[in-house]
Amino acid sequence: MPSNRPITPSSLSIKDLPWQIQWDKDKCTLCGSCTAVCPVSAIELGVFRKRIVETALGINSSSSSVFKVYQGIRQKTDPAYSCIGCAMCTQVCPNDAIIPMKSDEASKLSYHINRGGQPRRRGGRRNVPGGLLDQIKFIRISMLTDPALDAGRHEFELRTLLGRVLPPEESIAHFKSNGWIPPVREIYPLIIGSMSFGALSPPMWEGLQMGIAYLNEEMNMPVRICTGEGGCPPRLLRSRFLKYVILQVASGYFGWDEIIHAIPEMKVDPCAIEIKYGQGAKPGDGGLLMWNKVNKLIAAIRGVPSGISLPSPPTHQTQYSIEESVAKMIQSMSMAWGFRVPVYPKISATSTALAVLNNLTRNPYAAGLAIDGEDGGTGAAYDVSMNSMGHPIATNIRDSYLNLVALGKQNEIPLFAGGGVGKSGNLAANAAALIMLGASGVQIGKYIMQAAAGCLGSETDRCNICNIGLCPKGITSQDPRIYRRLDAEAVAQRVVDVYLSFDTELKKIVAPLGRSTSLPIGMSDALGINDFNAAERLNIKYVV
Repeated sequence: MPSNRPITPSSLSIKDLPWQIQWDKDKCTLCGSCTAVCPVSAIELGVFRKRIVETALGINSSSSSVFKVYQGIRQKTDPAYSCIGCAMCTQVCPNDAIIPMKSDEASKLSYHINRGGQPRRRGGRRNVPGGLLDQIKFIRISMLTDPALDAGRHEFELRTLLGRVLPPEESIAHFKSNGWIPPVREIYPLIIGSMSFGALSPPMWEGLQMGIAYLNEEMNMPVRICTGEGGCPPRLLRSRFLKYVILQVASGYFGWDEIIHAIPEMKVDPCAIEIKYGQGAKPGDGGLLMWNKVNKLIAAIRGVPSGISLPSPPTHQTQYSIEESVAKMIQSMSMAWGFRVPVYPKISATSTALAVLNNLTRNPYAAGLAIDGEDGGTGAAYDVSMNSMGHPIATNIRDSYLNLVALGKQNEIPLFAGGGVGKSGNLAANAAALIMLGASGVQIGKYIMQAAAGCLGSETDRCNICNIGLCPKGITSQDPRIYRRLDAEAVAQRVVDVYLSFDTELKKIVAPLGRSTSLPIGMSDALGINDFNAAERLNIKYVV
């Protein structure tokens, strides 16, 4: 008989999907927990008909066929509902009866995700395991000739500077002619990068802020967090904790009305102002908060109607060059806070980064430069942007630092690196490598989500639905039914744990260098790699 199920060009079998649900009928009690918690509705209750052959005992007995009907779990094969491998079903199943398994062959789903003429847009990061940073080794270990330090017994000053550090004679001349000196902040070299209030759920954002406050006030670690685009809750703008926050202004200017209006009522100045021109995951593109996440609270803070998508323009519409940016944006932001707050731009890693940097060196208003590499994560980006556009962060930071060395300004303008730092779990090693390549500090985003809140996304395309507000852990959702799964205080505790462990590992790397009074910024003679071409490109030692 012909099948009643239509076969269309987008018809897939379970074998064609990247994640396949393994369900054990004997263990399942049909409690419904798995179908209720699945964020993409990839599984459903199904009715099955099974033929069972029954044979009676005895020599002359005959067999017969019996058809039985039973209920069970069925996986959907429609590409719109394909399993994302988050394994929330496994976590809630009381009987260990269900688990998603990675397919053993290439996914056919890639050819069926562009239905309706729309390419795939997802959250997460590009799916490239490992990377150049993980190959770098620290080869300068002091033993007899230099005063190596004991990471467990010595005091370390793991601090960096955010702000323009002019030479003494230039500072005096600048103060006499302008009446102010470029502001400088002493901060911890690991910054939580831009993740907006809107991209993250309320408990996740609150947990990060509480963790940062505890690290500063109880652990004496000057850790900073950047808000990302979209402003922040009014109570934070008017609290003493604002000094631990870097406020970001991006091309959409979302939330900035609230920030400007709050300036007269601010008890303290923010740590800095970051002007975002680009991000690593989608260089040349603006930000995007999809309508799924724009609830009434987010809409009120951003000054827009609720339930609509909020795209940012690819560029700041009033600026078409870095010179214009310095003259308009950086200078106006400096003036808004009476020249007390450092202001710096953030750009995507690109071959034009040196042009931006060279222009910044000529103006004392620029407090630094943040560069976001191609492995940076985001809440919503096309696959083609994430996988085929961008520049690696290691070479961009190295080129920028060596350019500053050539100009004699390597101790004047700090560089901050981001994009895939710690994506394989080696956070301290990746950060130390970037610092020794020339960065004054690093920015992280996805790593802190994975470590502090248990994000399930991975570089093997697991989960990665941050963009549509269905995060199974409640990290990037604005739906109260989902984000109530997340405990803000538990997030804060994990943030503290992550920073303390990072601090221990970074000291372990820095101690053999004999450096306890400052970060080894640009100390490239301590680095080696077993890739000859990479060693030549980064100007570090080739070791085999």
